[in-house]
Amino acid sequence: MAVVTEKIEYKLIRSSRRTIGLEIRPGGELIVRAPHRASIREIEKIILEKKDWIIKHQLLAAKKAGEREEMLSTLEPFTFEEIQELADKMQAEFPPRVREYADKIGVRYGRITIRIQKTRWGSCSSKGNLNFNCLLILSPKEVQDYIIVHELCHRIEMNHSARFWQLVENYMPDYKKCEKWLKTEGRKLMMRAFEA
Repeated sequence: MAVVTEKIEYKLIRSSRRTIGLEIRPGGELIVRAPHRASIREIEKIILEKKDWIIKHQLLAAKKAGEREEMLSTLEPFTFEEIQELADKMQAEFPPRVREYADKIGVRYGRITIRIQKTRWGSCSSKGNLNFNCLLILSPKEVQDYIIVHELCHRIEMNHSARFWQLVENYMPDYKKCEKWLKTEGRKLMMRAFEA
């Protein structure tokens, strides 16, 4: 249900939750999650109390959306053929490197699958099967190595605990630089594959 209060439009979602929660979606839409028993007066009182916070975060969301649209307009989408070429190239290059790092870390793994993935650069199943995003082949070699190490370390720690990150750091001391690259340049690669 879409409602407007004091020129602040919001979408109300009621559920069995106990408290009223506010969320700003990427496009700037305000979502209000409220218990079934909460009155509209109570909900709108909280909205008005948080008005400055809401407006600030809506402006930030609008700015980010504008930057995203601008970025999309400058990116050339990948063709199906290009994606296939990336996957073939990676299929040839990655397995020996995975074997090399598995030996260093002292772990075993199952099958290696290369494919296009919308949100992940890699993953490791409980059976030890490894999946890698074919877009990774366009990243710097150290970033590729980081993802290989990251997934192989899950053969020891199937989580993202402090112990897991310590293990990653043992083999990739500069892994945080690789994470930063993936969040900026890697994001552009994902956009070229799925949104441009």
